Amino acid sequence: MIKLGIAPIGWTNDDMPELGGEITFEQCISEMALAGYAGCEVGTKYPVHDKQLLKHMLDIRGITICNQWFSYEFSTKPFQEVKENFINHIDFLNYFNAKVVGGAECGNTLHGQYHTPLSYRKEASKEDWKKLTSGLNELGRISLEEYGIKLAYHHHMATMVETQSEADRLLNETDDKYVTLNYDCGHFYFAGEDPVAMLQKYISRTSHIHFKDVRHSVRERVRKDDLSFLKAVKLGIYTVPGDGDLDMYALADIVHKSNYEGWLVVEAEQDPSVANPYEYSKKGYEFLTNQLKF
Repeated sequence: MIKLGIAPIGWTNDDMPELGGEITFEQCISEMALAGYAGCEVGTKYPVHDKQLLKHMLDIRGITICNQWFSYEFSTKPFQEVKENFINHIDFLNYFNAKVVGGAECGNTLHGQYHTPLSYRKEASKEDWKKLTSGLNELGRISLEEYGIKLAYHHHMATMVETQSEADRLLNETDDKYVTLNYDCGHFYFAGEDPVAMLQKYISRTSHIHFKDVRHSVRERVRKDDLSFLKAVKLGIYTVPGDGDLDMYALADIVHKSNYEGWLVVEAEQDPSVANPYEYSKKGYEFLTNQLKF
């Protein structure tokens, strides 16, 4: 069964908190529920230190937490420290009965740096790759065997795993039992890959899906002017499914014809002062249900 969720990043951006800074947590989750979604990911304004309160606030709106980003930092922190932080993270997700944990390696990345162009990204060292793959195998084993939660690694612009070749390497050098993919059509397209071909290639190893659309004209401007990832977001490179230039019908067809079961999450970070979060979340939900038949 495929369930539809949404990320709060369209209301308030974790990396640029000035975007949506005035929007409350209560407004965010109320509008998610009103738009029709059954689940959500976790944002910076969620009261994560009071799980009972958070669960109550979600329960009365009929939504649940389906995933939460985890910043792996194998390249810059001792493994034991990353492991302890990860277990605390998994404990939190387990409280909400979530079945996947997302996130990416963030110890050596540029995606959170507003003034650093995408072209400054460097290939990771052999040592960092070894730390990443062995670390993911171990944390994925703990997550699955002790909690029943799958580790779904998120390939992401301006991070260590961005392109098809890097995604291939990640999946080839990790245990398919313990490490799966958090597929994201928008990030593959931004990276210059064919998102339809990528979904066809990886759907059998995917345990969480992010659906967003991309404005091709913004992507071309970002490349031409050598801008950062966050500047691209602020310019509106991403939007909800059906509002951009991706072939969402071809993507949906692959999902429908696969054995995929789990969440399909709208994760379309935009400037809420330009793209009203409720209006766009509803537009995305209606496109997913009416046009793509989810």
